[in-house]
Amino acid sequence: MQRVGFVFYPQFQVIGFAAVTVFEFANLCSKAPVYDLHFLSEKGGMLKTSVGLNVECEAFSRRSFDTLIVAGGVRIEPASPGLLAYIKRRAKTTRRLAAICTGAFVLAAAGLLDGRRATTHWAAATRLKSSYPKIKVEPDRIFIVDGPIWTSAGLSAGIDLALALLEDDHGPELARTVAKQLIVHHRRAGGQSQFSALLDMTPKSDRVHRALTYAKKNLRNNLSVFELAEAAHLSPRQLSRAFRAETGHSPAKAVESLRADAARLMMEQGILPTRLVAAETGFSDPERMRRTFIRLYGQSPQAIRRNARAH
Repeated sequence: MQRVGFVFYPQFQVIGFAAVTVFEFANLCSKAPVYDLHFLSEKGGMLKTSVGLNVECEAFSRRSFDTLIVAGGVRIEPASPGLLAYIKRRAKTTRRLAAICTGAFVLAAAGLLDGRRATTHWAAATRLKSSYPKIKVEPDRIFIVDGPIWTSAGLSAGIDLALALLEDDHGPELARTVAKQLIVHHRRAGGQSQFSALLDMTPKSDRVHRALTYAKKNLRNNLSVFELAEAAHLSPRQLSRAFRAETGHSPAKAVESLRADAARLMMEQGILPTRLVAAETGFSDPERMRRTFIRLYGQSPQAIRRNARAH
């Protein structure tokens, strides 16, 4: 039986318990329990979550663990010296260290992410990158595995991380069984985007919104700035200015993001061959789509499809 410790600290985010449930159901769905779960904090005793719920924890000790998972918090506060010392000490003997959401800041402060790839909640990624420049922060990932260190995006992505840890331990069949019990359609692949391109662009005016909606519905078109401007009832110059002001993107970059977002979803669904996905989403050829995927997602279209098929 593998011993898994969840590391908590004052005001941790209560959704971290969603990851605990994955291991709970792994025990329930197996012939015999496969995980021994422990809740840990620096001083032990009752610990209050961000919503006021109290959780009873064991104090840090010399007990060894196969896996330690650090929870995230709503606010990013400096980790206590005791917490950092414990994480550094346990890193020498623990097979895997993981962090959910802003728990990555604890691993970062302990120096365990230096030179490694890591992710966190998209809203905290810029701060992680600026505070710890030695980390290769990839903000648009559900989770990342770099050697023995696992980090995930925020909140519900902790479920994806936990399912991936379960699959790593006991194979895809048990992970799929647990996912079904939790009413999770399927575990999202680590390379999958944290959010859609359209959600990332939130225009204030109806006209820019109209242009984006038109673009999403007509990805096979050329979608020049003139075509988008006509759909928005603006001049090309007015549209370009409004796009940058309201979305932070040029019309061309916005269209590229929408094309890539749609193509990624189609590749994950695995219905059409790559060349047809490229044609349906407006890429001039599969090679151009491949280069865009590598730049935006760090993976080729084929790799994203393989990950989706595996889960």
